[in-house]
Amino acid sequence: MKIKSAEFLVSAPNLDAAPRSSFPEIAFIGRSNVGKSSLINLLTGHRDLAKVSATPGKTVLMNFFRINGNWLLVDLPGYGYAKVAKAERAGFNEAVNDYLERRENLRLLFVLIDSRLAPQAIDLEFIEWIYQLKIDYALVFTKTDKQSPTRTRAAVATFMATLAKRGYPSPPFFQSSIITKEGRSQLLAAIDAAIQT
Repeated sequence: MKIKSAEFLVSAPNLDAAPRSSFPEIAFIGRSNVGKSSLINLLTGHRDLAKVSATPGKTVLMNFFRINGNWLLVDLPGYGYAKVAKAERAGFNEAVNDYLERRENLRLLFVLIDSRLAPQAIDLEFIEWIYQLKIDYALVFTKTDKQSPTRTRAAVATFMATLAKRGYPSPPFFQSSIITKEGRSQLLAAIDAAIQT
């Protein structure tokens, strides 16, 4: 797949404010500060499409983008830490819950995992929840350029083994680096396959 156009549509605080569309949707989510905005910009080839910040929890709305005029990319708020008021945090998490449970156009959810870290409880709990929802998902291990390939492979193996111990089948997974562009073509191919279904 080649990204020929990427157009921002709306930032939605809840599902009612989301675009009414029949286009297939591909969503991205992960722990705050996992590199989600940078990955979206890498995939689309638009450096400033998704706002990148050094402050964790910057994305607090669901951001919708129309790609190539025929599918929507959805940038979901990061789960976990967010520097917002407790009431606001509960509100945007509720919006994500509604989106994942009720959005019929969702074809694939990419869950981003920091490849430098041991398996985090919050990531494992989120995966357990979406597995129960029967959502098609894939893992993206980010920031691989910040450590050796050997350490990345070991981290991925540990994470997948942890999922297996919890009784979950291995989902598709990818490795990604903003610096080297590792994983870009594979992720675009996965998106292309998902929007055709």
